[in-house]
Amino acid sequence: MREFTIALIGNPNVGKSAIFNELTGANAHVGNWPGVTVEKKEGKFVYNDTKINVVDLPGIYSLTASSIDERIARDYIVREKPDLVVCIVDSTNLVRNLYLFVLLKELGAKTLLVLNMIDLVENKIEFDESKLSESLKTRIVKTSATKKIGIDELKKAIYEEFHKDQGEFFVNYGKDIESSIKRIESLLNSTELSYNKRFLAIKLLEQDSVISEELKRLKKENIVESALLEVNKLEGIYSDLETEIIEKRYALIEGVIKSSTKNLVSIEDRLTFSDKVDKIVTNRYLGLPIFAIVMLIVFKATFTLGGFFTGYINQFFDWFGDFLSIYIQNPILQSFIKDGLIGGVGTVVAFLPNILILFLFLSFLEDVGYMARAAFVMDKLMHSIGLPGRAFIPLILGFGCNVPAIMATRTIADERDRILTILINPFMSCTARLPIYVLLTGIFFNNNHPELIIFSLYILGIFVAIFSAKLFRSTIPKLKGKVSFLIMELPVYRMPTFKAVSVHTWERTKEFLKKAGTIILLGVLLVWLLSSLPFGVDYGSEESLVGMLGKFFAPILVPAGFGFWQAAVALIFGLLAKETVVGTMGTLFGGEENLSNSLTQLMTPLSAYTFMVMSLLYIPCLATIGVIYRETNSLKWTAFSILYSLLIGWLTATLIYQMFSLIWK
Repeated sequence: MREFTIALIGNPNVGKSAIFNELTGANAHVGNWPGVTVEKKEGKFVYNDTKINVVDLPGIYSLTASSIDERIARDYIVREKPDLVVCIVDSTNLVRNLYLFVLLKELGAKTLLVLNMIDLVENKIEFDESKLSESLKTRIVKTSATKKIGIDELKKAIYEEFHKDQGEFFVNYGKDIESSIKRIESLLNSTELSYNKRFLAIKLLEQDSVISEELKRLKKENIVESALLEVNKLEGIYSDLETEIIEKRYALIEGVIKSSTKNLVSIEDRLTFSDKVDKIVTNRYLGLPIFAIVMLIVFKATFTLGGFFTGYINQFFDWFGDFLSIYIQNPILQSFIKDGLIGGVGTVVAFLPNILILFLFLSFLEDVGYMARAAFVMDKLMHSIGLPGRAFIPLILGFGCNVPAIMATRTIADERDRILTILINPFMSCTARLPIYVLLTGIFFNNNHPELIIFSLYILGIFVAIFSAKLFRSTIPKLKGKVSFLIMELPVYRMPTFKAVSVHTWERTKEFLKKAGTIILLGVLLVWLLSSLPFGVDYGSEESLVGMLGKFFAPILVPAGFGFWQAAVALIFGLLAKETVVGTMGTLFGGEENLSNSLTQLMTPLSAYTFMVMSLLYIPCLATIGVIYRETNSLKWTAFSILYSLLIGWLTATLIYQMFSLIWK
């Protein structure tokens, strides 16, 4: 069986992942690119007895290699030389999307162009495919991945393009620039770099630092110096050489589109549904209130709908624990099953409906296109207080899980901005904290708008992140400097398919269940063991090992309002995973019913709230600490993150408790 390799590439939000899933089905796996934490998706499919390997490259806008994603994509195409590069573009925004395609052709890649989301321009734009194909020197396939349109045609086109030659593609940059390109190309003939020589010459004129460093490594400093002389010469002709080169590419793109497409509706009629909605949701005055209302609705639904199912799950685990106790006579085994497994893990799993519903809403908002608008709306506010514009995308991801959110900072080119975003990301309230919120709001605020309490915690996390960013930017020398702006393309609104939302929701929920069956299970079993030792003490008493551990740290927590030793133990074991805070309490107090009764005796509504504040802000979980170290490659920044978050968590909880204690007296 013959074997070929293709690479999928495209801008973010063009449906690349959906096409990857349609091509590969279940024959896909996820790993990391060598040497970095960037996700690598690979799959395969068979067509006409030919095995076709599919590599999904990161979503990027250009091949400048200014970010890790761009570097990975460019290096893969140059060094691995896939047999075909399938460039996926959004049919509703060809001018912006075709810029990456032009760079691929200049790089010398053999291409296939996919016009995705074709259903959104039906009866609005008419394509002359043969003219478009001839102008861009590539085959064209029209698809709609969400509606499964054109997938079979795409597979056929991929197979056929392996056996065809494509004509030469050329962007004319004008007499002066072209003369400089030729002179640099003549010098590059002696180099060992596997890049297309014309592409290299253009990149040297654009002063691409990665290319320059590679040439210096090969002892070809003379080429870099000669290119710099050409740049200086051209800058005497053009006010901004890099802008001139970019505008020539866009001029070609606009010319190609004008000659090969026909608008079937007037400019007024082309004002899309997305444009009309964006006039409201991205309005400078309405945008922030709308975002707040949307998130409040999400939390209300999460608490109300999830709470309905959580109650029944708790009842089941209480009954199941009592049922097993009848048949298990050994007191140690009985305690292990009832207090350890059911009391600990069962208490956490009971909040699965809340997690599932929150993920369902977030997946829908992401797929429909609203979360990108939320980033746009928040950008001006973030920028004014020292946060980099591009940071808000990873921060939004932090509402799901801080680990992939911190990994997402790799798209931030400026090292200072990237480090700053990594340091503040753990303050975004991930879903691992949600079981803590739901448990305590259900006990102490059930009749007093619990969704507002949960919403306030998310807002508090955002404000602490903002405060910390401002503080770090103004006081830490390595983080001082200009703040970068957010430049992003807003995807069109589109109703996501039930399958797509379900898959995204299940993938995230599966991670929660995986943690419940591994890290959380190990954590609560360790708590149970320490609660049972030394032999002869009452289970979970102050004389047990876990009791002694809690009593040692409990005095530190007294100013924050929850100075009982079980709270200290729960927070300590919460370092394994934040859900373990609930599992630990369930283990120590013997299940959800006993837990509720015990906490009402040990806490007030105010101390319950400050405990949630501490759970939100104090040391991130071990997985997050690990990814902070991997992404910064620095023990110093990792230690700083741990110590600062512990301090800010304790100070904030203590400040809130002490202030409101005075007011309520």
